[in-house]
Order: sequence, then C-alpha cells, then structure tokens
Amino acid sequence: MPAPDLEQRDSLGRLTSVAWYSSEAPAAPTAPAGGRWLVAVDGSACSLRAVAASARLAAVGQGGVLDLVNVQPWLSKEAAESELAQRGWGATAPARQLLLASATPWRLHVLMGEDALAIVSLAESLDSLGICLGSHGWTAAEAVLLGSVTSKMLRLAKVPVLIVR
Repeated sequence: MPAPDLEQRDSLGRLTSVAWYSSEAPAAPTAPAGGRWLVAVDGSACSLRAVAASARLAAVGQGGVLDLVNVQPWLSKEAAESELAQRGWGATAPARQLLLASATPWRLHVLMGEDALAIVSLAESLDSLGICLGSHGWTAAEAVLLGSVTSKMLRLAKVPVLIVR
C-alpha cells in the first residue's frame, strides 16, 4: 500500500480520512470540467457494479475522474493510525483494479464515520455530479431490519443518486 496523498485529522489529532490519487488523476482536489461522480465502495459485488457503471459514464463524457469513497466505522486514535488506511485500501482493491483495466482515473477517499452522512458530506465538499452506489437488493422488510445506507442517502443528498442493481 502506498503512502496516502492526503491525510486529515480532527481536533484531537485523530486521523479521520486519507486519500490517494491514481497516476492519471490530477493531484488538485478540484473537479475537472464536467464534474466527477462519487462512487461508494465497500468491497461487495454490488459496489463493483456501481464502479463499472460509473466508469461507463466517465467514458462517455459524464465526468472524467471517479471519486471512490470507502467509509469505515469510528476507530480509536491508535487504531485509526494503524488500520484506517489499510482497511480502506484493502476493501477497494477490486474497484481500483477495475478502473485500472478501463483506464479510468480515480481518487480514493477513506473516511471514518456514519456511512450515509459521510458520503453525502464528501459529495457536497467535492461538488460531485452525483453519488453512485450499488444496491444489495434487499426486500423492504430486510432494509427496515438491517438499515439501508441507500435510503438514508436518498433522504440526505442534494445531488442526484444513481442506484445500480
């Protein structure tokens, strides 16, 4: 795992986010002309389908660089130092390989926090075209019992949300 290109810490000095940029992605965190899609990646097959769909959008001119986001649960200060980057880098390996194969530039953001809130906040701060995420295909009862990041994001997001089945 390479060293992150960017690290952010909270007021207590705890590492709260890390970011890497592919060699094809511009180092500046500002959006290129045409904007960027933010893609939620958790290592699941459904999140890989969302990455593939977003790569196709980028290929037809709907954004040039894809921002991948992986959200980890809150960790202690010590655990964040040793595990945050490693967990996020590992969980997103298949997504990064898919984008490498399609020659799609990417930026990876690994954050700590509550999934939906963290993703929506990042989309707003990056001025994303929209948020793309995969659906697990749960029934309504399963979503109620297990909670649904997708449902929360639909309520919170001020940008379009693309749900890939």
